[in-house]
Amino acid sequence: MGKVQTLRAANRVAMPWKNGGGVTHEVAIFPNGAGLNDFQWRLSMAEVREPGPFSAFAGIDRVLAVLEGRLRLSGESVGTVELTAATAPLAFPGDATIQGEPLDGPVLDLNAMTRRNEWRTEMIVLEPGEHAVAASRAILVATAPIQCAADGRSQPLERLDCLLLEDVERLQWSAGTAILVRFLPIPLALAPAKP
Repeated sequence: MGKVQTLRAANRVAMPWKNGGGVTHEVAIFPNGAGLNDFQWRLSMAEVREPGPFSAFAGIDRVLAVLEGRLRLSGESVGTVELTAATAPLAFPGDATIQGEPLDGPVLDLNAMTRRNEWRTEMIVLEPGEHAVAASRAILVATAPIQCAADGRSQPLERLDCLLLEDVERLQWSAGTAILVRFLPIPLALAPAKP
């Protein structure tokens, strides 16, 4: 039976962005105790209140979804794109020069980061029902209050609460949407050779 840990939104600590331009709330980091320079993967929620550059993370890939508000991104690898809670998550290199501009007020985003060539991320918006986790490590983010069963164990979640899932096979809930973030290791045989 897999491991399930509830990560309450109310318990998250605010910390400045790496570049000091905003505030982030770390949801989870792997391995435990890692910092911004040595994590394998990290999930956070960030408040974007003013236009400005995203922090650069060399050797990191990012996937970003908007939870609240409208966000315009522009720069290398993304062109110019507007994101809302209704648009698909956007993947881009963490070391790309990206500008973010909140439109119509503050934005709250969900940001998954993985060490390039070692891990990859899948971020999927899910409707109520039964879903396969399909990853040994994943996080379920409640975008509305839900009563979720993880491998049959009931977990009540408020909006923006998360479940950290290790070796959990199935999730099920009957009302409200959620985002499943899968962290998938890249087998050494598939990773590009290091110079």
